[in-house]
Amino acid sequence: MNHGDLILAPVYIFLLYVFFYLIRNTYKDPILKKYHRQAFWVKIIGCIAFFLYSAYLSPGDSIGLYQYEGNNLYQLILKDAGNLEYLFKSGKNFNLLLVKNQSNTGYFASPANFMVVRIDTILSFITFGRYSAISLLFAAIAFSGIWKLFLFFYEQFPTMHKKFAIAILFFPTVVFWSSGVMKDTLCIAAVGWITYSVYEIFYRKKNLIKNSIILIIFSYLLIIIKVYILLAYIPFFMLFIVLKNLQGLRRRFLKYMLAPALIGLTIFAFTEVLSSYDKELGSYAVNEITNNISYLNSAFAQKDGQQDADSNFKLGAEFDGSYTGLIKIAPLAIATTFFRPFIWETHKISQFIAAFESLVLMFFTLFIIFKCGIKTLTKLILTDPLIMYCFLFSIVFALFVGASTLNFGTLVRYKIPCLPFYTIALFLIYEKVKEKSSKKSFSLPNPIVTPDISHYQVTS
Repeated sequence: MNHGDLILAPVYIFLLYVFFYLIRNTYKDPILKKYHRQAFWVKIIGCIAFFLYSAYLSPGDSIGLYQYEGNNLYQLILKDAGNLEYLFKSGKNFNLLLVKNQSNTGYFASPANFMVVRIDTILSFITFGRYSAISLLFAAIAFSGIWKLFLFFYEQFPTMHKKFAIAILFFPTVVFWSSGVMKDTLCIAAVGWITYSVYEIFYRKKNLIKNSIILIIFSYLLIIIKVYILLAYIPFFMLFIVLKNLQGLRRRFLKYMLAPALIGLTIFAFTEVLSSYDKELGSYAVNEITNNISYLNSAFAQKDGQQDADSNFKLGAEFDGSYTGLIKIAPLAIATTFFRPFIWETHKISQFIAAFESLVLMFFTLFIIFKCGIKTLTKLILTDPLIMYCFLFSIVFALFVGASTLNFGTLVRYKIPCLPFYTIALFLIYEKVKEKSSKKSFSLPNPIVTPDISHYQVTS
């Protein structure tokens, strides 16, 4: 961080404000205008907080890899335009002699890492390579995606705008860890844009060309950076689209006949696609998932004694590398993703904030369970398409993150894609139960009170 960052940061905040202000003025709904304005400034504050955190407290990959090597490639291109070819090559084909920090050479073999370096380089041409300005642009990309996600849910239940805003726009962990030069920032943006474009294409059937282009761009981005997010997300969201289209059928028996058949067909087709692309998916292929989890567990265990080893933790159960073993540790893995780190397990300020947030989420989960009961909870999840989609995605995603991530510093970042959906599922369940209780109390007849006249005397 230097004087250039201090000068350019306010300039880019102003430019981004003008850009999003013009977008905000296209909305006629005052509720949307209010949340768009508030969420923008929350995102800017989150970006500044992450910038200071990464610059002074924990540089990590944000500065040490993505910004450092992205700025280096930017400088190389300025010196020799022939180096522009590296923007279109894979990291494996990068001339490792040109890497500025030779300890980063191993990271270039990962397409995910090199994609972030590539995007950092591209943005350097409009930010003069300044980390503060690039961070703001990354945050703006994330904001555009989470806003689209908010619009999608707002359209489903406009009256729940406050709850959706809390879960999507103002969730502290999501705001903070999606506000810097990180893979997670691009991933949360991709999830939002994919959700909105798929919904527009397959349900509303609007702007097919535009939304298809958006879908291709952000699906490609997610495939390169973290394909497992896409694999966990798409089947449940497509299931929601299918079930929502069935709601338009007037004949109830057709719904009950078609719904199970389409659900089964969707799951079967998706499984067949995954099986057909085992080679391309590599460690994320169906046959390699459990092996990959075992490998990651071993990798975290070997880090004992290293700098970040104090953030390592034990899941509480041994994973034997089999599918049955994965099912056995599922409750612990899911609980770990949503409810850990606990307060007493934290070693850093960022972890303490995440621990407090997890504690609130745990109490809210218990409140929902006691409020509606297991039977009603299960029924709502299985019968409401929106709750089913949000809950199943968040649970499956939480299972694999919790089972494969045994470091709190990594866990708090990796889990952010599922936090909004899990919270929304809880809010939806709560609203359904409250609505049902209101209808029941409203339908009860008012008791007729007959006056007691026994103590009156009749006189002639």
